Amino acid sequence: MIDESILRSLVMPNDRKIVLLVADGLGGLPRDLDGRTELEAAAKPTLDKLAAHSACGLSVPAGPGITPGSGPAHLALFGYDPFRYQIGRGVMEALGIGLEVGTHDVAVRANFATMDRDGVVTDRRAGRITTERCAGLCAKLQREVPPLDGVEAFVMHASEHRFVVVFRGPGLDEHLADTDPQRDGARAVDPQPLFEEAERTAAVVRSFVAKANRVLAGEGPANTVLLRGFSALPHLPTFKDRYGLKAAAIAAYPMYRGLAQCVGMAVLPTGPSLEEQFETLRQHYKDFDFFYVHVKKTDTRGEDGNFNAKVQVINELDAALPALLKLEPDVLAVTGDHSTPALMKGHSWHPNPFLLHARTAQPGWTEEFTERSCALGTLGRFPATDAMPLLLAHAGKLAKFGA
Repeated sequence: MIDESILRSLVMPNDRKIVLLVADGLGGLPRDLDGRTELEAAAKPTLDKLAAHSACGLSVPAGPGITPGSGPAHLALFGYDPFRYQIGRGVMEALGIGLEVGTHDVAVRANFATMDRDGVVTDRRAGRITTERCAGLCAKLQREVPPLDGVEAFVMHASEHRFVVVFRGPGLDEHLADTDPQRDGARAVDPQPLFEEAERTAAVVRSFVAKANRVLAGEGPANTVLLRGFSALPHLPTFKDRYGLKAAAIAAYPMYRGLAQCVGMAVLPTGPSLEEQFETLRQHYKDFDFFYVHVKKTDTRGEDGNFNAKVQVINELDAALPALLKLEPDVLAVTGDHSTPALMKGHSWHPNPFLLHARTAQPGWTEEFTERSCALGTLGRFPATDAMPLLLAHAGKLAKFGA
């Protein structure tokens, strides 16, 4: 990737607009039925027409064979080296739902889950309980789990089965392994310190989990908690510092709002639907020169292994897209942060289809917006960390390098 100081020296602010539309987990793999990926099976005339008049390619989020989480994958798209800059999921989720995270706090993302009598996790998502049910259970934990060795635990619901815990007290350390086994049919992992300095924090978390399990006994499918992404507040250069951009994020899910805050984006309030998100974009279009718009359900349906449902989300995105195109952004990129093939029911290392539409974009042999078609595009296969310099260049925001 381009050296940060060199890129910063080339930045030339102007009033041109950039929109980065991220359909989370967009990329897929061919199904056995007809050999088509989700993008190939979708009805998406708007995206296909756009791709034929755009520069297209495949972006690699982290590195060959490396399967990224959503945090590293997004950081790469935002132009940050994901191996140098690492943000724990807990902090992103906490900030995204409005929880305060102090400089010495430790935040962690959590799931309500289902555990059988033998302590085996049978459903990591507790049947995707409703957000209202999650809120009630979080309130119960907040009331009935007292401070642990002088450490307070602040519990707040996010969406569906997800919630966040912020531990606040002296001597805490973020370097703990997850308790989430990452698959059904396994036992939750006992909280373990990654370094000796985190042993006290591990003991606090063990006590929290044990007390939470007692409080949740008899609560149906949501009778245990799984924790992952222990993290402290990071310190990253902002979009303003790096690119001279006044940037805004339009995202319905807490983690992505929190991630945007970590890189200095303003987070705009929005509803969950695509129509509401694009209306938010329209309302604030004059106020910012860079917009990150996040679509979550492509990833959710991929993780569910539901090929047809993921196709339907792509169809809905395509149908809503004209509302965005009416704004005529100077530069529009459509891509995923990582691939989530329904075939694999999870994130993968496969490159992401990437579409860059601008007056200066060079169309190639791309006739539709699919993985195979994008492989023939003029952008070729490139690291996701190169996306931001490309967007800046097409927006006329980068000066010539050297004499």
